[in-house]
Amino acid sequence: MDKAELKHMILKNENTLVSTLGITYEELTPERVVCNMPVGPKTWQPYGLLHGGASVALAETAASVGTAININPETHFAVGLEINANHIKAKRDGIVTATATPLHKGRTTMVWDIKITDEDDKLISISRCTVAIVPHKK
Repeated sequence: MDKAELKHMILKNENTLVSTLGITYEELTPERVVCNMPVGPKTWQPYGLLHGGASVALAETAASVGTAININPETHFAVGLEINANHIKAKRDGIVTATATPLHKGRTTMVWDIKITDEDDKLISISRCTVAIVPHKK
C-alpha cells in the first residue's frame, strides 16, 4: 500500500468508530496488519476495564483493513461477516496492539487471526474474523 492509499484509508475513518476509539495503524501489509488503541474512558466498561466490545472492534478493524489492502478497491469492498473473541487478561490503561495475520485468502472471503497484546507483549485477547469480499453494485 502506498502513502496515498494509506492516507485515503485513514481519512475515511474520520467520524467513525475507528476514530472515536482512537485506533491507529502502525503496519499495513497484505500479510500483516498492526493497529493500536488507547485504553481509557472511551474504551472502558463500567468497572474501568477494557470493554470486550472495544477489543472486538479493534480486531475487526485490523481484519477488515487487512482484507481491504488485499483486494481491488475499485471493484470490491470488505465487510466483517463473523468474529469471535476470547478475552484472556484485563487491562485498565495504556495501549493495546492488535496484530492480524491471514489464515485464508479466498475470492469471496478472508479469515484472519488477531492477537491483542499490551505494552509488555502480554496476551489480552484473541480473535478470529471472517471478512466478506463484496463487489460494488454497478
